[in-house]
Amino acid sequence: MRRVGVIGAGHGRFGRRSDATVQELAFEAYRRELADAKLTRREIDASVIAAVPEYHKQRSVAGVVQEYLNLNPAPTWLTEVACASGSAAIRTAWMAIASGLHDVVAVIGCQKMTELSTAEILALMGRVGEVQWESVFGTTFPAYYALFATRHMHEHGTTHEQMLLTAVKNHHYGAKNPKAMFQKPISLEKALASEPVASPFCVYDCCANADGAVCLILAAEERARSLSEHVVWLDGLGAATASISVLRRPDLTSIPSASQAAEQAYRMAGVSAKQVQVAEVHDCFTIAELMAYEDLGFCKKGEGGRYIEEKRAYIGGETAVNVDGGLKAKGHPIGATGVSMAYEIVSQLRGEAGERQVPDASVGLTHNVGGIGQYCFVHVFRRE
Repeated sequence: MRRVGVIGAGHGRFGRRSDATVQELAFEAYRRELADAKLTRREIDASVIAAVPEYHKQRSVAGVVQEYLNLNPAPTWLTEVACASGSAAIRTAWMAIASGLHDVVAVIGCQKMTELSTAEILALMGRVGEVQWESVFGTTFPAYYALFATRHMHEHGTTHEQMLLTAVKNHHYGAKNPKAMFQKPISLEKALASEPVASPFCVYDCCANADGAVCLILAAEERARSLSEHVVWLDGLGAATASISVLRRPDLTSIPSASQAAEQAYRMAGVSAKQVQVAEVHDCFTIAELMAYEDLGFCKKGEGGRYIEEKRAYIGGETAVNVDGGLKAKGHPIGATGVSMAYEIVSQLRGEAGERQVPDASVGLTHNVGGIGQYCFVHVFRRE
C-alpha cells in the first residue's frame, strides 16, 4: 500500500446558514482547499462526498455538489454512516489512494440541517436507533445518550457537573475559533441553570444542529511530496461497528466500537494513546466526551470525570481535546463533522491553529461516532 497524506484543507463557517445552499457551502470550503493545496480542479482524480441525504430536499447530493464545483467528469460517490459520514469519506479516499486506484482525491463533507424543524430533526435522529423495538416507543437522540450518562453516574460516581465541565472547556476554545457556531465562553453555573432536556441533561449538555462544509485533499506519497512542503500523513485508521440496538449491548458506559477502532488505529500507526498530543472527539453530548477519554485510553475506565475536572484535556494538560470547540461549540453539521475534525488536526500539526495551538504537536487523533455508537472511525495523523 502507498502512504497517504493531506495536502490541502478548507473550512467554511458553521452555523445557521440561510445565506447559502448546500452546494454553495461546499464551494466556500472547496475554494479554500484548492488555494491551500495550490492545485487546479483538473488535478483532482476523484471526489468523495459525505452527507446524510434525508436532511436535504435534493436527492443524490454527491452529483449536485460535484457539478457545482465543476469537478465532472471525475468520478464521485457518497458516503453515509450517520454522524460519522465525514470520517467514512476520509477512509474511503485513503483506500482509493493506497490501493493505487487514484492519486489525488478531494473529500467534501457538507450538510444543510437547519431547513428542518427541531421536531423533524429529532424524529430523524431517533430513527438512527433500532426502529422495531426502541425508537417506536419514543426514544430520541438525547434520551439514548442520557441512558449512557445515567449508567456512568451509577457505576463510576460521575457527576453532572463533571460532564458539563467538558461544555465549559469546549465553549472556552470555541470562543477562539472564528469558524465556530458559538463563540462565547460559558460558566458552569450558567450551564447548570439551563433548561432540562432528558435527565440528567440540560441544554448545555447537547450540541447544536448546524449547516456547514469542510474539504480536504488527500494524495499518494510521491504526489504529495511534490505538491506540498507541509504534508500531514494519515498513518493509522480504525473502524468498527456495534449493535444498532442499545438493549443488546452488555455495557452502557462506553462505546464498544470506539475502543475497537482506536486499538486498530494505534496499532497501524505504531503509537500509543499517551503519544497523542491533540485529539478531536465526538462530543455530541457531554457524556460522549467523557466516554471518549476512556474508550481511547487517555484515562482508565470510570476516570473520565476526574480527567476533565483536573483539566488534563486542556492545552497544557495530557492530551488537548476539542480545542476548536468540538461539536458542542463549533456545531454539528453531521456530514461535515468528521472532515472538520481532520481539518483541526491538520491545522494543529502544521502549527497553524493560532491562539488555540498545541505546542509542538506531532501526533493527532480524530474519533467520530455515528448514530448511538453503531459506527466509529478513529484516525491517527502525524507530521514528520
